[in-house]
Amino acid sequence: MPKMKTRRAVAKRFKAVGNGKLKRKRANLRHILEKKSQKCKKRAGKTDYVHEADLKKVKRCLPYV
Repeated sequence: MPKMKTRRAVAKRFKAVGNGKLKRKRANLRHILEKKSQKCKKRAGKTDYVHEADLKKVKRCLPYV
């Protein structure tokens, strides 16, 4: 059986962590930052985990993670 292909777009956005979860970057930190509060920007700069409801979908795109 041939090797399964990894979805490259997904591989660039998510990293596997030792506890079995996937790490992701938060949104809303690219442009139009003047009107956003400092609290909002600070939170957006941090990383987060993929939600449990979406974990199965993302892991299907990353067969070797």
